[in-house]
Amino acid sequence: MALPLKPRQLLALLAVALLGLTACGGGDQAGSDGSGDERSAGSSESPLIGALTVFAAASLTDVFSELGDAFMADNPDVDVTFNFGPSSGLATQINQGAPADVFASANSSQMTVVTQAGSAEGEPTIFTENVLQIAVPAGNPAGITGLSDFANADLTLAICTPEVPCGAAAETVFAAAGITPSVDSLEEDVRAALTKVELGEVDAALVYVTDAIAAGDKVEGIDFPETEEAVNSYPIVALTAAPNPDTATAWVEFVLSDVGAAALEGAGFRTP
Repeated sequence: MALPLKPRQLLALLAVALLGLTACGGGDQAGSDGSGDERSAGSSESPLIGALTVFAAASLTDVFSELGDAFMADNPDVDVTFNFGPSSGLATQINQGAPADVFASANSSQMTVVTQAGSAEGEPTIFTENVLQIAVPAGNPAGITGLSDFANADLTLAICTPEVPCGAAAETVFAAAGITPSVDSLEEDVRAALTKVELGEVDAALVYVTDAIAAGDKVEGIDFPETEEAVNSYPIVALTAAPNPDTATAWVEFVLSDVGAAALEGAGFRTP
């Protein structure tokens, strides 16, 4: 399996992919109408303009930021901004009227909160998957070996709060392993749990494999078999009250394109 890409490598890959797609569209002048109007991923029939606000799960921070840069390079009149955070909190904000164009959740249950409230424009699409991994500080000073260590009261451990997708997944894997965890810190989202590890404030935390990868040399990731009991599927949808609906649709299509899929795979996400 290919190794996950570093952020600069990922951005370079996106740039090459976009240039290739643009070249294909721009070079086809010999077609029946001579218009050569094929567009690269992220472009629509009409030029896209204006602000685009994407509400996305915290675990998407790095890859969506990279995709945002690529999307804006392809659509220079668009300004993409992100609100990254716990999916449950984002769903609540959307249903309370926060201005947003697109929602990407770290699980289907929080997307259901949005769809049942009538806030989604159409049916959400699953665009990627993620699983948990044990993250430990570089060098693994506490000698963590597996999920059973989360029952050790002598260790300092962190997981996400049960209300958010990474916390719900943690509950599932603990139940599958028959473990009653001894946890010292419940975090509001996966990036908060990861930060505890990066700063050496905990001996280990349960985070997504993609977050452990994004942390680079600051942390080490430890796989465990029960992680397959809690595979999180990530849905994305444009929102009914989107201030910029055309660009919202284009962003969703961009994430679902080959360019988006390559970026997600490079960041360690799974293909659904």
